[in-house]
Amino acid sequence: MKRCLSIVGNILFMVILNSFMFVIRSQEIDTIESDTVRMISVQDSIIWPEFLHNDSLFSLDFDNEYLDVNDAFFSDTTFSTISPTSSISSVHSFKPNPNKAILYSAIFPGLGQIYNRKYWKLPIVYGGFMGFSYAIMWNSKNLQDYGTAYKDLTYDLVNNHDDPDSWHQSWKNFVASGADPATRFNDNFKNQLKRGRDAFRRNRDLSIILTVGFYLICMADTYVDAQLFDFDVSPDLSLHIEPVVNPGTRNSARLYGLNCSIKF
Repeated sequence: MKRCLSIVGNILFMVILNSFMFVIRSQEIDTIESDTVRMISVQDSIIWPEFLHNDSLFSLDFDNEYLDVNDAFFSDTTFSTISPTSSISSVHSFKPNPNKAILYSAIFPGLGQIYNRKYWKLPIVYGGFMGFSYAIMWNSKNLQDYGTAYKDLTYDLVNNHDDPDSWHQSWKNFVASGADPATRFNDNFKNQLKRGRDAFRRNRDLSIILTVGFYLICMADTYVDAQLFDFDVSPDLSLHIEPVVNPGTRNSARLYGLNCSIKF
């Protein structure tokens, strides 16, 4: 059994690792696709005198590797050049795709946050799932214990009422230490076990519902994050209040009031 669990754990670890590598590669591809490089040509790098653009008698070969600035024709001409460092510029940065983000989050929780590069949210995501998983397992274990005790006590009350040696240990585990199990061998104790079983079943079902809700919230978070990734809000948030006077007309009287506007 331990060997099977070890194999399953190794397989799960490899699946998670491959998923992370796939998301990272997808980020690199999206970055390459969204980054635009603009090359400035020789015509943009050199500002030629206006008379050379308008005069049809002169033709310049922009494909030449160099221009002879010592030539008499250009000796009296002033040129203005652009710095070579400005010839290449990156226009756009990484922009996540909302559809990819929600797909990765649906495949495995946390992958969407990694794709959006919101790594600080990973402890919240995995901490939440660990908490809900523990709640599900803890309530399931208690549900099983109470359910088994209730079933065995019901059986003993019907079939082993006069044979204490045949009473099941499952329900006797719920008897207080040092107390005689015969004092709890009644319908009242059976009803207590039933109420405990029902309570843990309700808590388990609620934990499952909350886990599913948290899973959907994580998916929605990745989608909204990707949509608002480059949303820029100006720090200049101000409220302006000014008086307003609406002139009177034939059908309405003059109105006085306040106009509130928020600038952002």
